Amino acid sequence: MEKPVATLDRGTTCSAWNYCGERLAAGSVDGSISIFDSRDPSSSSFIRSFKFKAHEAGIVKVAWIPPEYGDAVGCISEDGTLSIWEELVEGTQPLQWKLCKNFKTSSKILDIQFGVTQTSLKMVAAHSDGYVKVFELLDPLELKNWQLQAEFRNVIDSVSTFGKASCLTACISWNPRSGEGQESSFILGFNSNSPQLNSPKVWEFDPAHQRWLPVAELALPGDKGNPVYSVAWASNIGRPYEVIAVASQKGISIWHVGSTPDSDGRLSIEKVAQLSGHNNEVWQMEWDMSGMTLATTGSDGRVRLWQSNLKGTWNEQAAFEPTSS
Repeated sequence: MEKPVATLDRGTTCSAWNYCGERLAAGSVDGSISIFDSRDPSSSSFIRSFKFKAHEAGIVKVAWIPPEYGDAVGCISEDGTLSIWEELVEGTQPLQWKLCKNFKTSSKILDIQFGVTQTSLKMVAAHSDGYVKVFELLDPLELKNWQLQAEFRNVIDSVSTFGKASCLTACISWNPRSGEGQESSFILGFNSNSPQLNSPKVWEFDPAHQRWLPVAELALPGDKGNPVYSVAWASNIGRPYEVIAVASQKGISIWHVGSTPDSDGRLSIEKVAQLSGHNNEVWQMEWDMSGMTLATTGSDGRVRLWQSNLKGTWNEQAAFEPTSS
């Protein structure tokens, strides 16, 4: 028998679980953020414990900050502005969600992701003009103190020239192993009018020169201009390679990425599977904690689960359709 985990308000546009799966944040068309908690740790039911107005425009993205830095979320509104909110206790007052930081920008922010590196907390923000900005938290106790560390475009050749870019969406996924004795890295793709920007590229931080470098491009030669809708980097438990899922207009592709760079600093790549099942665009993908099961959803309204067998063949394991009460 089906049992709802949480009941979201009509007008909910996006949601995200925290890193432990114990709290849920949901954004709405009215610019508000709702936080859901479970009163009973043994229960799988969640109820809304907080609701606050984050933006005047609707919320299109919400992301939790890693738990080492407290209970906080970043949220993007329809107008492309970004804010960070933190749950705080002030004096004898009860818990409240307070605004920590508003990011002002000349172009819309399309996506953000937070990642813990060997030295600090970083945030990657992808913009509608095709630029990527990497921010670093200066003080782990002050979520308002961010510094711009780098700014670049999602291209392999840094001297590439092309017209003004117009990006509809962007997608980012950090390497879950960043900070575990290896350099920080993330994958980024765009849905834009500039083919050079679209293809998903793995970016890795070069500490010797204090810069971010593209070390892999996850697209076949004929597919490099295709719009990318979602990317997801799997957790790695003992594999000698990384596994990354990419969703484009041709469906979902699974890639193996090597860990040892060649003489040019590039990582080996291999496309190991092409998954079909969603009838149209894939909007979001998430791996489970083991990095073995991929969940995907898209414009067909279904959630699909995928796994690889012992021979390396990927198959759909289950599909869920939305139900109405």
